[in-house]
Amino acid sequence: MDFAKLDNDLKEMRRRNRGLGLSVGGLTTALLACLVIILNLIGTERTIVVPPSIDKTFWVTKDRASHEYLEQMGSFIAWLILDVTPTSIDWKKDVLLNYVAPDQHGAMKSRQEVEAERLKRINASTSFLPQQLVANETNQSVVVRGRLRTQVNGQETALETKAYLAEFQYTGGRIHLKAFKEYHNE
Repeated sequence: MDFAKLDNDLKEMRRRNRGLGLSVGGLTTALLACLVIILNLIGTERTIVVPPSIDKTFWVTKDRASHEYLEQMGSFIAWLILDVTPTSIDWKKDVLLNYVAPDQHGAMKSRQEVEAERLKRINASTSFLPQQLVANETNQSVVVRGRLRTQVNGQETALETKAYLAEFQYTGGRIHLKAFKEYHNE
């Protein structure tokens, strides 16, 4: 038996085992890094949806929408609610109710029906010119500032700068209006 040859063979096997151990360690590290990346990507899928009109690019995830999308929807909702005449309020109310959150549907419908009756009774119309849109992605809301013009029987009765807060919730691939109310900086 040749001890020198046996010793060289043992050294060669140990060197190969170290190389294989380093390879397994590297592969394990890469596998763990891939697992962390995959876990971070779960739930961040962005779905492209189309708002009533597209002015800017935007993104949405499973429960959030970008500020560009919120601005566009806030402007659209403000147009539906604030830019009305006795002849247009009924169909705008019906379009608006398609965007209202299910738990707010009844309250919003009642509110819009009362407003429609009031506008028809006094023959009034309002027009709203948005001047500033401030979206908040964290709260999924947008503040719409602009000039609200009110006319009764064709005579202008008010021209005021007002701000309105539109709160949204994005669920199930759709954006829903939770609330639309006058906003006061306090």
